[in-house]
Amino acid sequence: MKRLWVLVSLSLGLVLDATAAPMRWAQIRDGSLYLQPDSPDTLTVRWTPAWQAQANEEQLYLIDGQGKLQAERKIAATETSGSQRWPLAPSSASYRLEIPGYSFRRYTIEHDERTVALFAPAKVHFSAEPGADAELYFKVAAGEHAVLAGKFHGGVDALQAQRLDDGKQLSLALKPYPEYWRFDQIELPVAATDQVWRLHLRGSGKVAFWLDGSANLFAQNPQQLKPLREDFGQTRLTLHQQVLGKTPNLAVAMPYNLPPPSTFALVDTLGFKAGTNYSLVDIMATRPHYEDKFRRLFQDRFGMTQDLTLLAARHRVADLRVDANSTAGLDAWLAATRALGGKGTHYIGFADEPNLNYRNYESYQAIFNSMARQVRSDPGNAKAGVRIVMPASSRFVNGPFIDNAADRRGIDWARRLLAESGDSIDALAWHEWMIRDLLATRVYRDSVRRAAELVGLDAQGRPRKALLLDQTNMSSGGALSPYDQETHYASLWWASVAINASQDGLLEMLGWFQAADEPDHPKGMLRMLDEEHYELKPVGYAQQFIQQHWLRDVLRLDNDAFEVDALAMASDQQRSLFGVNKGARIQQVSLAGTACPLNNGALLYFGADNRSRAAPFKCQDGRISFELPGETLFALSWSAS
Repeated sequence: MKRLWVLVSLSLGLVLDATAAPMRWAQIRDGSLYLQPDSPDTLTVRWTPAWQAQANEEQLYLIDGQGKLQAERKIAATETSGSQRWPLAPSSASYRLEIPGYSFRRYTIEHDERTVALFAPAKVHFSAEPGADAELYFKVAAGEHAVLAGKFHGGVDALQAQRLDDGKQLSLALKPYPEYWRFDQIELPVAATDQVWRLHLRGSGKVAFWLDGSANLFAQNPQQLKPLREDFGQTRLTLHQQVLGKTPNLAVAMPYNLPPPSTFALVDTLGFKAGTNYSLVDIMATRPHYEDKFRRLFQDRFGMTQDLTLLAARHRVADLRVDANSTAGLDAWLAATRALGGKGTHYIGFADEPNLNYRNYESYQAIFNSMARQVRSDPGNAKAGVRIVMPASSRFVNGPFIDNAADRRGIDWARRLLAESGDSIDALAWHEWMIRDLLATRVYRDSVRRAAELVGLDAQGRPRKALLLDQTNMSSGGALSPYDQETHYASLWWASVAINASQDGLLEMLGWFQAADEPDHPKGMLRMLDEEHYELKPVGYAQQFIQQHWLRDVLRLDNDAFEVDALAMASDQQRSLFGVNKGARIQQVSLAGTACPLNNGALLYFGADNRSRAAPFKCQDGRISFELPGETLFALSWSAS
């Protein structure tokens, strides 16, 4: 009888009782909640701080059943706690509430119990912090070879599944692993009919759980396990002839050694015009010509005439000191750079992510001022193309992953250093991590704009200091998911980041970290087969496609879509519209503002098979139109003459 009145655990914190209280999802940190109301409803979202919330802004997105942004909630760093209410109209297609990870807040969502709600958790990365012994339900369709998977994050330590049809039980222990990307999984039996399972999360605290081979959707009761419906979307683009600025050079982090000759042809196909490097002062102080061969290779063989080097000690130890070793190492790097022949621009940054690695701002300021004087003391350095960047921070608008992050935001350290040492600074650099959600990549555009506001614009509307986002990836360090790094997802993410960061023509360099996988950092564009041979990963194939259509100038483009990102570019008479459909739904895309029909027009799609293919388009009522499949990159090219 008690179970009829109180159903604790049918959710991550749900309680249903005779008063028909709202359905509640508690302690969500990363994931999508799909909502399909059959009558007017109100969605309420509340949040409380989890860790370092006071150092981090966040965003919530509500998307309608056709993929349009219904509402957005920007949460200021000062809003460690708060709430938001949105009306939901009856809909035959599902709304989507997106809580992008990594989140520094815990979110509780409430809605009417009659609204169908399905939760899609993140894979590998933890998605929630449920209370003790929470339960959910999921469905495996007839004939599906489904796998239940989970990862231990210090909280929930086991997943227990029970099939409702016959009571069959399976248990999956979640074990700690030294490698973040390892997890546990168990195959579910294949059945001739649809099967509903109850999922019991043993323990409490952080948890990652998900399904492969079946819809990765979980409900609070079996009756809500209905098919997810997402209608076709509409994307309307309008091109203008106004040039906003230059596209950034796309860059990649290169190794601190001479790569195997067998990789040269692969690197050529990636088409990078810029590279990022480390220089280890411990090595350079005693072996001043150590870097000569590979730096010349990067410049002369691969055509990377723009580079950014971060000084560090051996093993990339970041907190340099003002001592003879650092001075000698920098002198050796400067001499080697002068010997390159002045063919390009060589940015130098003193220390890697100082806001993460130095004990305080003052200690970093001391090393910066000392090394800046050392560089400026010889006019030959500037003549050779040497330029000084600061502060190469870990994240920019938000704080680094460290305690007291509110005192270490990159934008704040950059503001102070510009005010105190602005004459010594040529460029502003930063690294962006942990924006893993495809729908949240628009924050890259925001961070570039705020960097431009910080350094100011000249009479031509250009940033007074060059802006270099020289390292980025979905995750920092080794906190990686193979579902992110090893799949087409990385291709969608990199295309979206490149588009958003380039949208206003303000950025000079955008760098993927890193070129090739390392054993404890498998986040490259190339995968090692053995010590001499590599192959492209999906994101490497995507980079080939991107670079083929990456032109010199950014043209103004109006875009009313949320799930489709697009960038208009020009080089002389060449034109390209490069974009990506990040959602699963088909989008009906139309473009106005150019000749119709196009002169020498061609449309290419790039999908999960890592291949590009020609696609049809038409001209109707003065607009170019085409049907864009879900999760697909595209490039429309033509001639303006």
